[in-house]
Amino acid sequence: MRLYFKPGACSLASRIVLIELGQAFEAIRVDTDAGLTEDGRDYRAVNPRGYVPALEFKDGRVVTENPAVLQYLADLQPDRLAPAAGSWDRVRLQEALSFISSELHKAFSPFFHGEAQGERRAPAEALLKRRLGEVEQMLGHESPYLLGDRMSVADIYLFVVLNWAGFIGFSLQGWPRLYDFMSRMGAHASVRAALLQEGLLKDAE
Repeated sequence: MRLYFKPGACSLASRIVLIELGQAFEAIRVDTDAGLTEDGRDYRAVNPRGYVPALEFKDGRVVTENPAVLQYLADLQPDRLAPAAGSWDRVRLQEALSFISSELHKAFSPFFHGEAQGERRAPAEALLKRRLGEVEQMLGHESPYLLGDRMSVADIYLFVVLNWAGFIGFSLQGWPRLYDFMSRMGAHASVRAALLQEGLLKDAE
């Protein structure tokens, strides 16, 4: 498998899952602004939308969009990082992935695309705070992860998106469950390995 990625982007979730599952893969860096892979190929030949992640197989098939990529990877080793297909917990997983992808991820976007400047910053921050409050409630009072006591691909995706708060100078301390969640997730060996591989963590940390 080939994973097309951009350091720190949502493709980081796929890398964490691959490492957690012990799956062999080739990571290919993408310059999404230029639309080129690190070896100079046209990335839109792989993913016409031009963004990451994309998972490419030897036979040329390609999977894009985080919810699809993450569930495909999770199903390589059933019951490790996703509940069984057709179960109620799997529906809850899909619900969480959809919310993270369509609402939380989207709430961060203005801060990375120059759209949260001047008078537009206040409403962008208000929306982000509202979405963070919703995720805080999703975690619940006693559950360490979104689906209970076991980490899933939804938790990994959530960690990656919440990690962007640091890039925009936004503190999560006002959401104690999210703050604790980030500390808990950051302690996983697969998470630390992925951060290190993408240059987001120093060896000594």
